[in-house]
Amino acid sequence: MATSAIQTSVLHQTDTDFMPINGTDYVELYVSNAKQAAHFYKTAFGFQSLAYAGLSTGLKDRESYVLVQDKIRLVLTSPLKSGTDIGRHIDKHGDGIKVIALWVDDATYAYEEAVKRGAKPYLEPVREQDDWGEVLRSGIHTYGEVVHIFVERTDYQGTFLPGYQPWHSTYNPSSIGLKYIDHMVGNVELGQMNRWVGFYEKVMGFNQIISFDDKDISTEYTALMSKVMSNGNGRIKFPINEPAQGLKKSQIEEYLDFYEGPGVQHIAVATDNIIETVTALQDRGVEFLTVPGTYYDTVLDRVGEIEEDLAPLKELGILIDRDDEGYLLQIFTKPVNPRPTVFFEIIQRKGAKSFGKGNFKALFEAIEREQALRGTL
Repeated sequence: MATSAIQTSVLHQTDTDFMPINGTDYVELYVSNAKQAAHFYKTAFGFQSLAYAGLSTGLKDRESYVLVQDKIRLVLTSPLKSGTDIGRHIDKHGDGIKVIALWVDDATYAYEEAVKRGAKPYLEPVREQDDWGEVLRSGIHTYGEVVHIFVERTDYQGTFLPGYQPWHSTYNPSSIGLKYIDHMVGNVELGQMNRWVGFYEKVMGFNQIISFDDKDISTEYTALMSKVMSNGNGRIKFPINEPAQGLKKSQIEEYLDFYEGPGVQHIAVATDNIIETVTALQDRGVEFLTVPGTYYDTVLDRVGEIEEDLAPLKELGILIDRDDEGYLLQIFTKPVNPRPTVFFEIIQRKGAKSFGKGNFKALFEAIEREQALRGTL
Protein backbone atom coordinates (compact mmCIF):
# COMPACT_ATOMS: atom_id res chain seq x y z
CA MET A 1 0.00 0.00 0.00
CA ALA A 2 1.15 3.49 -0.75
CA THR A 3 2.45 5.25 2.36
CA SER A 4 0.58 8.42 1.44
CA ALA A 5 -2.75 6.60 1.70
CA ILE A 6 -1.94 5.57 5.26
CA GLN A 7 -0.72 9.01 6.23
CA THR A 8 -3.81 10.82 4.98
CA SER A 9 -6.02 8.52 7.02
CA VAL A 10 -4.52 9.76 10.30
CA LEU A 11 -6.58 12.92 9.90
CA HIS A 12 -9.73 10.87 10.42
CA GLN A 13 -8.77 9.14 13.65
CA THR A 14 -10.86 9.68 16.76
CA ASP A 15 -9.22 10.48 20.09
CA THR A 16 -10.92 7.83 22.22
CA ASP A 17 -12.30 4.35 21.72
CA PHE A 18 -15.65 4.96 23.39
CA MET A 19 -17.11 1.64 22.22
CA PRO A 20 -14.61 -1.17 22.96
CA ILE A 21 -15.22 -4.27 20.83
CA ASN A 22 -13.44 -7.52 21.61
CA GLY A 23 -13.91 -9.03 18.16
CA THR A 24 -16.43 -10.62 15.80
CA ASP A 25 -18.83 -12.87 17.70
CA TYR A 26 -20.64 -14.44 14.76
CA VAL A 27 -21.91 -13.73 11.25
CA GLU A 28 -25.45 -14.77 10.36
CA LEU A 29 -26.51 -15.48 6.80
CA TYR A 30 -30.13 -15.76 5.71
CA VAL A 31 -30.18 -18.64 3.22
CA SER A 32 -32.89 -20.53 1.38
CA ASN A 33 -31.84 -23.95 2.70
CA ALA A 34 -29.78 -23.77 5.90
CA LYS A 35 -29.39 -27.53 6.16
CA GLN A 36 -27.87 -27.85 2.69
CA ALA A 37 -25.82 -24.66 3.11
CA ALA A 38 -24.35 -26.06 6.33
CA HIS A 39 -23.30 -29.19 4.45
CA PHE A 40 -21.62 -27.01 1.80
CA TYR A 41 -19.66 -24.91 4.28
CA LYS A 42 -18.57 -28.01 6.17
CA THR A 43 -17.58 -29.92 3.04
CA ALA A 44 -16.01 -27.11 1.04
CA PHE A 45 -14.69 -24.74 3.71
CA GLY A 46 -13.87 -27.08 6.58
CA PHE A 47 -16.32 -25.80 9.18
CA GLN A 48 -17.48 -28.00 12.06
CA SER A 49 -20.95 -28.52 13.54
CA LEU A 50 -21.49 -26.43 16.69
CA ALA A 51 -25.14 -25.67 17.54
CA TYR A 52 -28.70 -25.89 16.24
CA ALA A 53 -32.02 -24.14 16.82
CA GLY A 54 -35.32 -25.03 15.18
CA LEU A 55 -38.46 -27.07 15.73
CA SER A 56 -36.85 -29.34 18.29
CA THR A 57 -35.76 -26.35 20.37
CA GLY A 58 -39.16 -24.67 20.28
CA LEU A 59 -38.83 -22.40 17.24
CA LYS A 60 -41.77 -22.43 14.85
CA ASP A 61 -40.73 -19.92 12.18
CA ARG A 62 -37.04 -20.56 11.44
CA GLU A 63 -34.17 -23.01 11.67
CA SER A 64 -30.50 -22.15 12.29
CA TYR A 65 -27.31 -24.20 12.01
CA VAL A 66 -24.16 -22.83 13.66
CA LEU A 67 -20.74 -23.73 12.27
CA VAL A 68 -17.32 -23.06 13.74
CA GLN A 69 -13.71 -23.04 12.59
CA ASP A 70 -11.20 -21.71 15.10
CA LYS A 71 -12.52 -18.20 15.99
CA ILE A 72 -15.03 -18.01 13.11
CA ARG A 73 -18.71 -18.73 13.79
CA LEU A 74 -21.23 -18.79 10.94
CA VAL A 75 -24.96 -18.96 11.59
CA LEU A 76 -27.08 -20.17 8.67
CA THR A 77 -30.78 -19.39 9.04
CA SER A 78 -33.80 -20.34 6.90
CA PRO A 79 -37.54 -19.72 7.36
CA LEU A 80 -39.90 -22.61 8.10
CA LYS A 81 -42.98 -20.99 6.59
CA SER A 82 -43.95 -18.30 4.10
CA GLY A 83 -44.53 -14.65 4.92
CA THR A 84 -41.55 -14.18 7.26
CA ASP A 85 -39.02 -11.33 7.28
CA ILE A 86 -36.31 -13.91 6.68
CA GLY A 87 -38.09 -15.21 3.59
CA ARG A 88 -38.65 -11.69 2.29
CA HIS A 89 -34.95 -10.95 2.77
CA ILE A 90 -33.98 -14.05 0.79
CA ASP A 91 -36.54 -13.32 -1.93
CA LYS A 92 -35.09 -9.85 -2.43
CA HIS A 93 -31.38 -10.43 -1.93
CA GLY A 94 -30.79 -14.14 -2.40
CA ASP A 95 -28.59 -15.80 0.19
CA GLY A 96 -26.80 -13.01 2.04
CA ILE A 97 -25.36 -11.69 5.28
CA LYS A 98 -27.90 -10.19 7.66
CA VAL A 99 -26.06 -9.96 10.97
CA ILE A 100 -22.51 -8.97 11.85
CA ALA A 101 -22.43 -9.69 15.58
CA LEU A 102 -19.81 -7.93 17.69
CA TRP A 103 -18.52 -9.26 20.99
CA VAL A 104 -18.62 -6.58 23.69
CA ASP A 105 -18.34 -6.42 27.47
CA ASP A 106 -21.51 -4.34 27.88
CA ALA A 107 -24.26 -4.74 25.28
CA THR A 108 -26.54 -2.22 26.98
CA TYR A 109 -23.87 0.47 26.98
CA ALA A 110 -22.94 -0.23 23.34
CA TYR A 111 -26.58 0.03 22.28
CA GLU A 112 -27.34 3.18 24.25
CA GLU A 113 -24.16 4.88 23.10
CA ALA A 114 -24.80 4.01 19.44
CA VAL A 115 -28.43 5.15 19.55
CA LYS A 116 -27.47 8.35 21.35
CA ARG A 117 -25.05 9.08 18.52
CA GLY A 118 -27.63 8.53 15.80
CA ALA A 119 -27.96 4.79 15.15
CA LYS A 120 -31.37 3.38 14.26
CA PRO A 121 -32.41 0.79 16.88
CA TYR A 122 -32.84 -2.81 15.73
CA LEU A 123 -32.92 -4.81 18.98
CA GLU A 124 -33.37 -3.24 22.39
CA PRO A 125 -31.20 -4.87 25.07
CA VAL A 126 -32.60 -8.30 25.87
CA ARG A 127 -31.41 -10.84 28.45
CA GLU A 128 -31.49 -14.48 27.28
CA GLN A 129 -31.02 -17.32 29.77
CA ASP A 130 -30.75 -21.07 29.99
CA ASP A 131 -29.06 -23.64 32.27
CA TRP A 132 -25.62 -22.46 31.11
CA GLY A 133 -26.02 -18.84 32.12
CA GLU A 134 -27.16 -15.68 30.42
CA VAL A 135 -26.33 -13.56 27.37
CA LEU A 136 -27.29 -9.95 26.81
CA ARG A 137 -27.82 -8.85 23.20
CA SER A 138 -28.80 -5.60 21.51
CA GLY A 139 -28.63 -4.32 17.95
CA ILE A 140 -28.57 -1.41 15.51
CA HIS A 141 -29.14 -0.97 11.79
CA THR A 142 -26.32 -0.13 9.39
CA TYR A 143 -26.12 0.05 5.56
CA GLY A 144 -28.84 -1.71 3.56
CA GLU A 145 -30.51 -4.38 5.66
CA VAL A 146 -27.34 -5.35 7.51
CA VAL A 147 -27.48 -5.09 11.31
CA HIS A 148 -24.91 -5.16 14.09
CA ILE A 149 -25.82 -7.25 17.13
CA PHE A 150 -23.85 -6.49 20.30
CA VAL A 151 -23.24 -9.71 22.26
CA GLU A 152 -22.31 -9.71 25.94
CA ARG A 153 -21.50 -13.28 27.00
CA THR A 154 -19.33 -12.91 30.12
CA ASP A 155 -21.81 -14.94 32.21
CA TYR A 156 -22.47 -17.68 29.67
CA GLN A 157 -20.82 -21.11 29.49
CA GLY A 158 -23.06 -22.74 26.86
CA THR A 159 -22.23 -23.94 23.37
CA PHE A 160 -23.39 -20.82 21.53
CA LEU A 161 -26.43 -18.85 22.76
CA PRO A 162 -29.49 -19.60 24.89
CA GLY A 163 -32.12 -21.28 22.75
CA TYR A 164 -29.53 -23.34 20.85
CA GLN A 165 -28.61 -26.93 21.56
CA PRO A 166 -25.28 -28.60 20.77
CA TRP A 167 -25.25 -30.01 17.25
CA HIS A 168 -23.61 -33.43 17.33
CA SER A 169 -22.91 -34.58 13.79
CA THR A 170 -21.19 -37.72 12.53
CA TYR A 171 -20.04 -35.78 9.48
CA ASN A 172 -17.29 -33.26 10.27
CA PRO A 173 -14.66 -32.92 7.53
CA SER A 174 -11.29 -31.70 8.70
CA SER A 175 -10.52 -28.00 9.08
CA ILE A 176 -8.68 -26.25 6.26
CA GLY A 177 -6.85 -23.84 8.57
CA LEU A 178 -9.13 -20.80 8.65
CA LYS A 179 -8.39 -18.80 11.82
CA TYR A 180 -10.52 -15.65 12.15
CA ILE A 181 -12.33 -12.98 10.16
CA ASP A 182 -9.79 -10.45 8.94
CA HIS A 183 -12.27 -7.96 7.48
CA MET A 184 -15.74 -7.68 5.92
CA VAL A 185 -16.45 -5.48 2.91
CA GLY A 186 -19.69 -3.55 2.38
CA ASN A 187 -20.95 -2.27 -0.97
CA VAL A 188 -23.11 0.87 -0.95
CA GLU A 189 -24.68 3.03 -3.65
CA LEU A 190 -22.92 5.80 -5.58
CA GLY A 191 -22.46 8.81 -3.32
CA GLN A 192 -23.15 6.90 -0.08
CA MET A 193 -19.65 5.80 0.95
CA ASN A 194 -18.84 8.94 2.94
CA ARG A 195 -22.21 8.76 4.69
CA TRP A 196 -21.39 5.33 6.09
CA VAL A 197 -17.80 6.26 6.83
CA GLY A 198 -19.26 9.06 8.94
CA PHE A 199 -21.68 6.61 10.56
CA TYR A 200 -18.88 4.35 11.77
CA GLU A 201 -16.83 7.32 12.94
CA LYS A 202 -19.64 9.04 14.85
CA VAL A 203 -21.82 6.16 16.00
CA MET A 204 -19.19 3.52 16.78
CA GLY A 205 -15.93 5.44 17.19
CA PHE A 206 -14.16 3.74 14.29
CA ASN A 207 -11.18 5.32 12.53
CA GLN A 208 -10.65 5.63 8.80
CA ILE A 209 -7.31 3.89 8.36
CA ILE A 210 -7.00 3.71 4.57
CA SER A 211 -8.61 5.37 1.56
CA PHE A 212 -8.61 4.40 -2.11
CA ASP A 213 -10.06 6.41 -4.98
CA ASP A 214 -10.75 5.62 -8.62
CA LYS A 215 -7.08 6.26 -9.48
CA ASP A 216 -6.10 3.41 -7.18
CA ILE A 217 -8.91 0.98 -8.08
CA SER A 218 -9.61 1.14 -11.78
CA THR A 219 -9.16 -0.72 -15.04
CA GLU A 220 -9.73 0.25 -18.63
CA TYR A 221 -13.49 -0.15 -18.13
CA THR A 222 -14.52 0.14 -14.48
CA ALA A 223 -13.60 1.85 -11.21
CA LEU A 224 -14.62 2.02 -7.58
CA MET A 225 -13.77 3.93 -4.42
CA SER A 226 -13.19 2.51 -0.96
CA LYS A 227 -12.47 3.62 2.59
CA VAL A 228 -11.46 1.23 5.36
CA MET A 229 -12.94 1.72 8.83
CA SER A 230 -11.45 0.05 11.90
CA ASN A 231 -12.29 -0.06 15.58
CA GLY A 232 -9.86 0.98 18.32
CA ASN A 233 -8.03 -2.33 18.77
CA GLY A 234 -7.98 -3.09 15.04
CA ARG A 235 -9.85 -6.39 15.37
CA ILE A 236 -12.82 -5.13 13.34
CA LYS A 237 -12.15 -3.75 9.86
CA PHE A 238 -14.92 -2.72 7.48
CA PRO A 239 -13.93 -1.49 4.01
CA ILE A 240 -16.84 0.45 2.48
CA ASN A 241 -17.03 0.47 -1.34
CA GLU A 242 -19.03 2.58 -3.76
CA PRO A 243 -18.94 2.55 -7.57
CA ALA A 244 -17.11 5.22 -9.53
CA GLN A 245 -17.77 6.39 -13.06
CA GLY A 246 -16.41 4.04 -15.73
CA LEU A 247 -16.99 2.99 -19.30
CA LYS A 248 -18.81 -0.18 -18.25
CA LYS A 249 -20.66 -1.60 -15.24
CA SER A 250 -18.34 -2.13 -12.28
CA GLN A 251 -18.38 -5.11 -9.94
CA ILE A 252 -20.00 -2.89 -7.30
CA GLU A 253 -22.83 -1.93 -9.65
CA GLU A 254 -23.29 -5.59 -10.60
CA TYR A 255 -23.50 -6.49 -6.91
CA LEU A 256 -26.01 -3.72 -6.17
CA ASP A 257 -28.15 -4.79 -9.14
CA PHE A 258 -28.30 -8.46 -8.19
CA TYR A 259 -28.38 -8.01 -4.41
CA GLU A 260 -30.98 -5.31 -5.00
CA GLY A 261 -29.37 -2.90 -2.60
CA PRO A 262 -26.35 -2.39 -0.34
CA GLY A 263 -24.91 -5.32 1.58
CA VAL A 264 -21.82 -7.29 2.56
CA GLN A 265 -19.83 -8.13 -0.54
CA HIS A 266 -17.25 -10.49 0.93
CA ILE A 267 -15.77 -11.93 4.08
CA ALA A 268 -11.98 -12.13 4.30
CA VAL A 269 -10.81 -15.05 6.44
CA ALA A 270 -7.25 -15.45 7.67
CA THR A 271 -4.99 -18.47 7.51
CA ASP A 272 -1.43 -19.19 8.66
CA ASN A 273 -0.66 -21.22 5.54
CA ILE A 274 -2.48 -20.01 2.45
CA ILE A 275 -0.89 -22.61 0.17
CA GLU A 276 -2.26 -25.50 2.24
CA THR A 277 -5.62 -23.80 2.76
CA VAL A 278 -6.21 -22.94 -0.90
CA THR A 279 -5.02 -26.36 -2.04
CA ALA A 280 -7.58 -27.94 0.28
CA LEU A 281 -10.32 -25.58 -0.92
CA GLN A 282 -9.60 -26.39 -4.56
CA ASP A 283 -9.57 -30.10 -3.77
CA ARG A 284 -13.02 -29.64 -2.22
CA GLY A 285 -14.41 -27.90 -5.27
CA VAL A 286 -14.17 -24.20 -4.37
CA GLU A 287 -13.59 -22.04 -7.44
CA PHE A 288 -11.31 -19.00 -7.43
CA LEU A 289 -10.72 -16.00 -9.62
CA THR A 290 -7.57 -16.39 -11.70
CA VAL A 291 -5.05 -13.89 -13.02
CA PRO A 292 -2.85 -14.34 -16.12
CA GLY A 293 0.40 -16.23 -15.55
CA THR A 294 2.29 -13.13 -16.67
CA TYR A 295 1.34 -11.53 -13.31
CA TYR A 296 4.08 -13.66 -11.73
CA ASP A 297 6.78 -12.62 -14.22
CA THR A 298 7.33 -9.30 -12.45
CA VAL A 299 5.58 -9.64 -9.08
CA LEU A 300 8.80 -10.19 -7.10
CA ASP A 301 10.32 -7.10 -8.72
CA ARG A 302 7.40 -5.17 -7.19
CA VAL A 303 7.08 -6.83 -3.77
CA GLY A 304 10.64 -7.98 -3.12
CA GLU A 305 11.77 -11.16 -1.40
CA ILE A 306 9.19 -13.46 0.17
CA GLU A 307 9.55 -16.65 2.20
CA GLU A 308 7.32 -18.77 -0.04
CA ASP A 309 8.30 -20.49 -3.26
CA LEU A 310 6.69 -18.62 -6.15
CA ALA A 311 5.80 -21.80 -8.10
CA PRO A 312 2.91 -23.04 -5.89
CA LEU A 313 1.60 -19.48 -5.54
CA LYS A 314 1.48 -19.21 -9.33
CA GLU A 315 -0.11 -22.64 -9.71
CA LEU A 316 -2.86 -21.75 -7.23
CA GLY A 317 -3.31 -18.15 -8.44
CA ILE A 318 -2.43 -16.54 -5.10
CA LEU A 319 -1.67 -12.81 -5.26
CA ILE A 320 1.14 -11.01 -3.41
CA ASP A 321 1.49 -7.44 -2.18
CA ARG A 322 3.71 -5.50 0.21
CA ASP A 323 3.41 -2.39 2.38
CA ASP A 324 5.74 -0.71 4.88
CA GLU A 325 4.99 -3.36 7.53
CA GLY A 326 5.51 -6.52 5.49
CA TYR A 327 3.69 -8.48 2.79
CA LEU A 328 0.46 -10.40 2.34
CA LEU A 329 -0.86 -13.27 0.25
CA GLN A 330 -4.48 -13.28 -0.90
CA ILE A 331 -6.95 -14.95 -3.24
CA PHE A 332 -10.68 -14.53 -3.91
CA THR A 333 -13.34 -17.14 -4.54
CA LYS A 334 -15.94 -16.80 -7.23
CA PRO A 335 -19.42 -15.98 -5.87
CA VAL A 336 -20.74 -18.81 -3.71
CA ASN A 337 -24.39 -18.17 -4.65
CA PRO A 338 -26.29 -18.22 -7.96
CA ARG A 339 -26.39 -14.42 -7.89
CA PRO A 340 -22.98 -12.76 -8.46
CA THR A 341 -22.92 -11.26 -4.98
CA VAL A 342 -21.27 -12.78 -1.89
CA PHE A 343 -17.79 -14.29 -2.07
CA PHE A 344 -14.84 -15.03 0.23
CA GLU A 345 -11.26 -13.85 0.40
CA ILE A 346 -8.49 -16.02 1.84
CA ILE A 347 -5.66 -13.93 3.27
CA GLN A 348 -2.35 -14.59 5.00
CA ARG A 349 -0.59 -11.58 6.48
CA LYS A 350 3.18 -11.64 6.86
CA GLY A 351 3.29 -8.34 8.72
CA ALA A 352 1.34 -6.29 6.18
CA LYS A 353 -1.52 -4.15 7.50
CA SER A 354 -2.89 -3.18 4.07
CA PHE A 355 -5.40 -4.76 1.69
CA GLY A 356 -3.49 -5.59 -1.49
CA LYS A 357 -3.51 -2.29 -3.37
CA GLY A 358 -0.85 -3.57 -5.75
CA ASN A 359 -3.17 -6.40 -6.80
CA PHE A 360 -6.24 -4.28 -7.49
CA LYS A 361 -5.76 -3.95 -11.23
CA ALA A 362 -5.10 -7.66 -11.80
CA LEU A 363 -7.93 -8.64 -9.47
CA PHE A 364 -10.54 -6.36 -11.00
CA GLU A 365 -9.57 -7.37 -14.51
CA ALA A 366 -10.17 -10.97 -13.40
CA ILE A 367 -13.58 -9.96 -12.05
CA GLU A 368 -14.36 -8.18 -15.33
CA ARG A 369 -13.58 -11.38 -17.26
CA GLU A 370 -16.15 -13.17 -15.11
CA GLN A 371 -18.63 -10.33 -15.62
CA ALA A 372 -18.14 -10.60 -19.39
CA LEU A 373 -18.90 -14.34 -19.22
CA ARG A 374 -22.07 -13.52 -17.28
CA GLY A 375 -23.01 -10.78 -19.75
CA THR A 376 -23.15 -8.16 -16.99
CA LEU A 377 -20.05 -6.03 -17.76
